[in-house]
Amino acid sequence: MSAQAEPATFAFTPEYRARADKIIARYPKGRQQSALLPLLDLAQRQAGWIPRAAIEHIAEILEIAPMRVEEVVSFYTMFHGKPVGKHVVWLCTTTPCWLCGSDDIVARCKQVLGVEIGETTPDGMFTLLETECLGACVNAPMVQIDDDYFEDLTPDSIQKILEAYKRGETPKAGSQSGRHTSEPAGGATTLKSRPATR
Repeated sequence: MSAQAEPATFAFTPEYRARADKIIARYPKGRQQSALLPLLDLAQRQAGWIPRAAIEHIAEILEIAPMRVEEVVSFYTMFHGKPVGKHVVWLCTTTPCWLCGSDDIVARCKQVLGVEIGETTPDGMFTLLETECLGACVNAPMVQIDDDYFEDLTPDSIQKILEAYKRGETPKAGSQSGRHTSEPAGGATTLKSRPATR
């Protein structure tokens, strides 16, 4: 994918500006900077990433120095300071996922998408990123795609998920093995019947 140029300007659309104003109004006068994280999230949802012009726009709205906004963008991995694909695939490779086969999930993602970690597919549809623990360790291995968690993955199930996204579908998030939330993989082992009442 060719590098996307930094836009010269950025402004929230009327819809996003209304949402931003509603968020800012939650905070007392003089504390508007507390709205920084949600406003960055709105900017990223609007633009797909956070260009320099968005940083300056948010700094102006919150009446803070642009560097304060830049510091937050560069600190949190959830914010993208450069263009990414339409779908961001976060691969968890920390210990629980690794012990449950995340290397195979990573390999299949690379194969299906034809890119390495840190790259975006030529059509601009997917960016493949590695991340630290996403907090669904009991359902490892797992990945996050955009706002959704996909858990209890196998190489075949992640391939089906990616192929669904390629077709423009939204696959069902959560456990791919049929497990209910984070219950034991073999099913419930306690509280299987109602206790006797007195």
